[in-house]
This record gives sequence, structure tokens and C-alpha cells, in this order.
Amino acid sequence: MIIKTRGIVFRHQRYGETSVITDIYTEEKGLQSYIISGVRKKRSRVSSSLLQLMSLVDLVAYFREDRQKLNRIKEIRPAVTYQSIPFDLIKGTVGMFMIEVARKSIMEEESNTKLFEFLFTAFKDLDDTKNSVANYHLGFLLELTAYLGFMPAGDPDNDGAYFDLREGSFEPQKPEYPEFMEEKQGLKFYELLAGGYKNSHAVKLDRLERRQMLRKIIDYYRLHIEHFPEIKSMQILEEVLS
Repeated sequence: MIIKTRGIVFRHQRYGETSVITDIYTEEKGLQSYIISGVRKKRSRVSSSLLQLMSLVDLVAYFREDRQKLNRIKEIRPAVTYQSIPFDLIKGTVGMFMIEVARKSIMEEESNTKLFEFLFTAFKDLDDTKNSVANYHLGFLLELTAYLGFMPAGDPDNDGAYFDLREGSFEPQKPEYPEFMEEKQGLKFYELLAGGYKNSHAVKLDRLERRQMLRKIIDYYRLHIEHFPEIKSMQILEEVLS
């Protein structure tokens, strides 16, 4: 069968002399892998720029249930053309971090339209925003937890400002183990959670606080996603935002 869908490019790799295999998170069928022949030829009908990480695309693709065989793309074109991300070092680095986290968190080979819409809009908004994006990735990570099934519970006003990473909730007292946030950090964490990525610029964090917050949130992901791998772009992100 043939499907028409929006997609977000999660990954691509060379295959043979002129082909590539690309992983695209699609609105209609979740995460799908496609083989595209001849894309690295001079006169290829598919521009390699369309397959760059975090590209937002419209595609017409063949789909079959046989997971042992890669599907092919019939047509592909931009759904959104980024205006600032390719030319802004900070936005580009934040986006690369976001796409790596999404790729390593999402394995669904089925439609999840709410998750897709969240991701699609988050990358578009990153390109559009005129505000600082120094905290954008933090707000993104926390909003993403709602779609992954481990959104933090409670709030500091009613439950206490210590955030327990293991339990995923705000608590009035320190846990007896190290996987938690102190009260000051817990309050900032809640600000980011409540405001999301769109309002992340309003949360005041210095360089050290931002780095510590990111590491705690990644620890939170590791505790709630089995075998969550290393995020290789994290070090580059920290250096760019320093």
C-alpha cells in the first residue's frame, strides 16, 4: 500500500555506493526505515538536504507489514524549510540534542499523532523563536515525558520541593538515596515543567545550574527508560551553552 504522511528525519546512514537508509518518524505509521537508492548521485531526484537530521518532510511512501524488508519512498519534499536553525550554532546544537533524545526514546512502529504533533511543532518553534533557546532543550525534555509515560507528578506548593527521580514525584523530605533534586533545584525544575519549552527562556538559570539541571533530567530518563543509552551530543551542547 501507499501512504501519504508528514515525517521527521531521525537518522540516516550510507548504504552501498549511492544509497542511504533513513529512519523517519512518521505521523501515520510511527518510526519507519526507508532505503533510498541513488541519492548520492549527482542527478539524484531526491536531494540529500531533505534527509538531514530533524528535517520536517512530506512524503509518499510504500508500506508493508513485513518488518524484515525496508520500505521505499516514492516522493519526498520539505514540509517546513528551516530559516534559522541551519545558520544559528546554538539553535542547531539544541536541535541536534533534541533529535538524538527523541531517536533514543521513541521506538514505536505505530501511529501516535499527539506525540508526532508535539515533536513536529517543537522543531518548528525552535526555528521560529526569537527568544533565547539556552533552556529550550530542558523544557522540551520535560514536556516529552508526558508522551513517554513518566511525566513528573505533584507540585512543590502542595507536596514539597524535593524531586524524587526514582518515584517521579515531588516530596516534602529528602529520599535516603542520591537520585533526587534539592529544594532550590526542584523549584526551578517545576518552573521548566510548568512553562514547557515555549516559556523556558523565562526561567533564570546560570551556566552551572543549567548543566546540573540537564544532567539530573537525563538521569531521570535513565531511571524510567530501560537501557536508555548515552546521549553523545550532550557534551557538545554543554560546551556551546557554556
